[in-house]
Amino acid sequence: MSAQQHAAVPAVSLSWEDGAIVTLDQRALPFEHRRLRMTEVDHVVDAIATLAVRGAPAIGLAGALGVALSAYAHGDGDTLDEAKVRADAERLAAARPTAVNLAWGVGRALTRLHEGADAVLAEGLDMLAEDVAVNTAMVRRAADLVESLAPGRPLRLLTHCNTGRLATAAVGTALGTIIELARRGRVADVLVDETRPLLQGARLTAWELGEADVPYRVCVDSAAAAAMSQGLVDCVLVGADRIAANGDTANKVGTYGLAVAAARHGIPFIVVAPASTWDARLAHGSQIVIEERSPLEVVEFAGVPTAPEGAAAFNPAFDVTPHELINAVVTEKAVFDGGRAAQRSCGTPAERIAGLLEDFPDHPAPGVVFRDLSRVYAEPGLLAGLAAQVAADFRGAFDRVLAVESRGFLLGAAVAASAGLPLTLVRKPGKLPGTVHCAAYALEYGEDRLEIRTDAVAPGDRVLCIDDVLATGGTLGAAAELAEACGAKVAALVVLVELTGLGGRASLARYPLTALCEVPA
Repeated sequence: MSAQQHAAVPAVSLSWEDGAIVTLDQRALPFEHRRLRMTEVDHVVDAIATLAVRGAPAIGLAGALGVALSAYAHGDGDTLDEAKVRADAERLAAARPTAVNLAWGVGRALTRLHEGADAVLAEGLDMLAEDVAVNTAMVRRAADLVESLAPGRPLRLLTHCNTGRLATAAVGTALGTIIELARRGRVADVLVDETRPLLQGARLTAWELGEADVPYRVCVDSAAAAAMSQGLVDCVLVGADRIAANGDTANKVGTYGLAVAAARHGIPFIVVAPASTWDARLAHGSQIVIEERSPLEVVEFAGVPTAPEGAAAFNPAFDVTPHELINAVVTEKAVFDGGRAAQRSCGTPAERIAGLLEDFPDHPAPGVVFRDLSRVYAEPGLLAGLAAQVAADFRGAFDRVLAVESRGFLLGAAVAASAGLPLTLVRKPGKLPGTVHCAAYALEYGEDRLEIRTDAVAPGDRVLCIDDVLATGGTLGAAAELAEACGAKVAALVVLVELTGLGGRASLARYPLTALCEVPA
């Protein structure tokens, strides 16, 4: 059996059948169950752009299978015109700009392009199966969280837009969580925002809840805050189309207003979205591109004018909810505290770092307190956000990053990637080949040396020296000395954490120094 004849993955909303992508046309629901069969890339682009296929996970999967369609269309036996497939992939990825899952799905499918069309399709089918497993794990985790917030009584929930199986391969995200809670006997009522202007809530979410026999009422978008004020909502559950490194979340327009109202009334506001929705390249939500759609969606309804002829319209498809208004973001992997739940996830970068530091006395020697940054590096999006901040603060002031072994490599590499500039590694003795410069320095608990290759930095380069922790200043001082030995200029020194009271800053007084967080030694 060829890959083009691969049997459809069962129990999913999106499938591959006999060389075509098959799904329900969401434009026709709930009154008509119209199967949509896409056999060309143009069909997929149009379906995504016109919302026949919608929902961040679903369009990512459609994009991946669209790459497979292109690969078969531009392949003949053992030959494949990769340039034409990549051009099609660019069109697919651009069909809707806000949801990161679309570019993610297309990009992942392209990783198998060199293996041929069958391999591209196999990757897309694997993604379908993974989506089912991911969503199943995610909704169980989210349902557990909601139950813990309001134990022992039936829940009155509110949701916005459509985040069920229609928006994914199967199961769903926020709506999947609501249906899981209903299976557990925990749902008294669901308020379904109609979701203007295209009524994804009234048409699609209401249909899915009806199919699952979950009690619901359609709610005018502008009445949601009033429902909260009247005590009709115990928890708000929404999905996401893109989540920035700091936790700011883009979702269907209207979500931001719900989060503001929920915060005003002390109601938990929870985002349920797969890990693929996080975009660590973006430090914060203001960098998310918001799609604006046709004014006709606002000034007409089903082709009938509802506004004066020639009326202009403001029609963003999404808005961005700041992380400090979110209680938690739930993925298949973990529950991440939002700004309303934990100090560490909001406030200044210094406050976030300080909240994640762990102290280990007498390590690596008696009398030394080791400040472990493992939880800082493990916090999703935090390192990327810090790196973007450093790159922005020093934009135009440096030509290269000099990162100190070993944990300085983490922030250093992230800053270099964010700034699009070269990275040079300063290593411990014996790690580098070739001719090296060497600098000795004192530690709190002994002595050590650092080395750099003599040709690693060009004379005149402006370097940003980066390490993890500043104590006495010996390590960074040695790194600066090595940069200068190569003929470079030290633009500044940057550390994640400065341990104050140990004299490190004073010992490095001749260099500009930035510490992202300061804590007492």
